[in-house]
Amino acid sequence: MLRSIQTIILLLFTLSFTVGCTVKETSEDEHNSDKGENTPHSVSSTKSAEPRISTVQQEAINASATPDSIPVLVNKLNPLPDKYRPDDLVYPNVPFIFKERIEKRMMREEAAHALENLFKKAGEDDIKLAGVSAFRSQETQESIFNNYVKKDGLEKAKTYSAYPGTSEHQTGLAIDISDINGSCAAEECFGQTKEAEWLSNHASDYGFIIRYPEGKREITGYKYEAWHIRYVGIEIAKEIETQGMTLEEYYNVQPVSK
Repeated sequence: MLRSIQTIILLLFTLSFTVGCTVKETSEDEHNSDKGENTPHSVSSTKSAEPRISTVQQEAINASATPDSIPVLVNKLNPLPDKYRPDDLVYPNVPFIFKERIEKRMMREEAAHALENLFKKAGEDDIKLAGVSAFRSQETQESIFNNYVKKDGLEKAKTYSAYPGTSEHQTGLAIDISDINGSCAAEECFGQTKEAEWLSNHASDYGFIIRYPEGKREITGYKYEAWHIRYVGIEIAKEIETQGMTLEEYYNVQPVSK
């Protein structure tokens, strides 16, 4: 009889201890969860690091959807509005390889002033530059592109000429450059000239970039064009040059050819 009573007391004590421990563990789990600790009942609050971008780059990204913005991104995947034409086109006071005062001499005012400063500095360094082609309307680009298609076929034409509405020239911010005599104007041989080397080294000082650099065709959609410079502003141009990027890479957007 005594042994039965002792057994019952032992069972009650064991049950009481087990329940107490369970309640304590539950309470601690809830307490830890409230503090956000990484317990089996809580989710870690640690987040993966997000990529950091500069203020200038963020401003450019915000502006890229606006056709009139200086850092606008225009390529095969980012066309301009139909028949877009800037309203601040002017004639930069620089030599061209032709004499006529026609639309392809024109650039947007800010870019035109920057181009004048670039040409002035080039002259001081005994580098004589000339413009080849600046602004082009959508209608002009359509005529040019169709002629290239007739000459070389569509697939080849797409590697060096833009569909109407997707040309940087239509922004009024781009221009093709040659030496003062126009030799190798808009041709691959320009890349081996002292003028091309000077442009590569100094364009960013005046807010321009070599828009279609060598080895970046899969990203830009176009083969290397040492003569095609694009105005984006000094801060952005310097960042792109320092990082060895294209405008597409600067914006971290989808490569054109993929």
